Amino acid sequence: MTTAELNEFLEEPGHLLRIGTIDRGGLPRVVPIWFEFSDGKLWFTPRARSAWLDDLRANPAVCCTIDESTGESRKLVARGHAVLEHDLGDDEVWRDRYRSIACRYTPPQFAEAYIQDTIEEPRALYSLALADAETSTWRMPFRQGENPLAL
Repeated sequence: MTTAELNEFLEEPGHLLRIGTIDRGGLPRVVPIWFEFSDGKLWFTPRARSAWLDDLRANPAVCCTIDESTGESRKLVARGHAVLEHDLGDDEVWRDRYRSIACRYTPPQFAEAYIQDTIEEPRALYSLALADAETSTWRMPFRQGENPLAL
């Protein structure tokens, strides 16, 4: 995909990010999560009790995939190191970003209710800068005039 195509795909609401981490036993763990793409970064928020938060603290290496199974079947695979932007307990500082993430998946009134219902569950805020990650993208060549062997 071109940069413009990738940005358009990542900014569309509803796609899940599947984050792969490595647990303390060396086994892979893959979890589907909500995310937001802005400022060239994938932003995501593990809760304090999430096993994958423990994984990230021990080893920030991740593999993130975002894909769709219909239409153009667009896909992104990004491998790199997640950066802790805000640790547990700093939620109030970045709650607007979490609200923005939640609104990508639910109507605003439900997002706000969800945030209020889970406000006592601290979250960390992580990011993965695509410029610093190893990335690959692709889509099916379904557009008018495209060579199906070119993509």
